[in-house]
Amino acid sequence: MNSRFDGIAEFVAVVRLGSFTAVAAEMGMAKSAIGRAVSRLEARLGSKLLHRTTRRLTLTPAGEAWLEHCVAALDELERGESALALARDTPGGEVRIDLPTAFGRLHVMPVLLGVAKRYPALNLNVSFTDRRVDLIGENIDLAVRIGNLEDSTDLVARQIGVQQTVIVGAPGYLARRGVPRSWSDLAGHDCIVGRRQGNRIAWLMKQPDGSTARQAVPVKHELQDFETVLMAAKAGHGLTQLPSWMVEGDLQDGALQIVLEGLSGGELPISVLWPQTKALPAKIRVTIDGLVQWSLVSTSVAA
Repeated sequence: MNSRFDGIAEFVAVVRLGSFTAVAAEMGMAKSAIGRAVSRLEARLGSKLLHRTTRRLTLTPAGEAWLEHCVAALDELERGESALALARDTPGGEVRIDLPTAFGRLHVMPVLLGVAKRYPALNLNVSFTDRRVDLIGENIDLAVRIGNLEDSTDLVARQIGVQQTVIVGAPGYLARRGVPRSWSDLAGHDCIVGRRQGNRIAWLMKQPDGSTARQAVPVKHELQDFETVLMAAKAGHGLTQLPSWMVEGDLQDGALQIVLEGLSGGELPISVLWPQTKALPAKIRVTIDGLVQWSLVSTSVAA
């Protein structure tokens, strides 16, 4: 099936070079093929574009008018190709990124701001959610997620860290209620839990065989926001299980203490995801590279 663009490049080249023979040599095609391409274009337009004689080729009035539009269209296409090549090779433009709320603010945003400083033409568009996002449907360039990922042929994932969890309580709470020594001791304690994607978070506990399983705990307070969970634990309202990166400062200054060490556990991968594509634009590539490089040198994620 002929395209409405068939023959345009050949027609413009014939006018530029002045002969079918020269165009055939430049394009690596047979002279007859060039002639047929221009003839099909004239037939589709219903207008003769070239006067052909044995000595020379000249434009008809229709050919002169059509040539102006063809040259403008080819120039625009060339500018479009150059823009695509620039986007592929030069980091610049908007990058839409979705991050986990607390982890994204504390650990990923400083990395992204560092990338943006190295590449001033980048424009960051960052959202913070803990829900599962549809990268393709929501037009998101890349996302950072914590947890095991479902298999997908549409997405590429690269692990950039590991999240470990600990059970903690404030010293005042532990002085009042005692320090739990076993999993069964939690029955006599107030536990603070959070929610993710509408589901109550069970705690990750190590099993006798060394595996890790999610187990429900007696709930005193259920809070949607994990930074609020941390606030409640520090205020002495109960025990909670949180990522080690979230509580490391409070453990160091004594605001919280770890309990059930050796029983609490579990590791979850931290990954960066992006839609599958044959060639990554430079703006996406340098952003991913920045996150990967950070993961290689950072100790706070896996602490």
